[in-house]
Amino acid sequence: MERFGVPKNIVGFVLPTGYSFNLDGSDALSVAGERVRRAIAGVEMTFGQQIIMMLTLIADQQRRGGVPRAALVVLTGHAGPVHLPLEGAAILLGIDQVMDMGRNRRHVMGNCISTAVVARWEGVFDDEKMKAFVAGNQRAA
Repeated sequence: MERFGVPKNIVGFVLPTGYSFNLDGSDALSVAGERVRRAIAGVEMTFGQQIIMMLTLIADQQRRGGVPRAALVVLTGHAGPVHLPLEGAAILLGIDQVMDMGRNRRHVMGNCISTAVVARWEGVFDDEKMKAFVAGNQRAA
């Protein structure tokens, strides 16, 4: 991020904060849980129940931290209240490693974008470094 044009002090504050609090990739697990519950159990949830499940999983993202595949453990813990059959969690277990890679990519991208946004907001983002970074990556590709 420093090579991209974000000052070191902002990178040093925003990235660690983001890895503690901005785990937006794990929120996609609530969608996976909803799909499995519908497909396997045939249980429909009201809009209010879906919102409660989403908010609960978002609140629980703080417990997951940077632990690989911990989102599936949290979803399994919520299986009873949201009527997710444990067989559905077992099906997710088979593909969770691939899903976890996608969630981690989303975490990294979200935190990098947040860092650039904060630098721009503070008026310290270096546009020339960003242009040089982008041009160097385009030549490498």
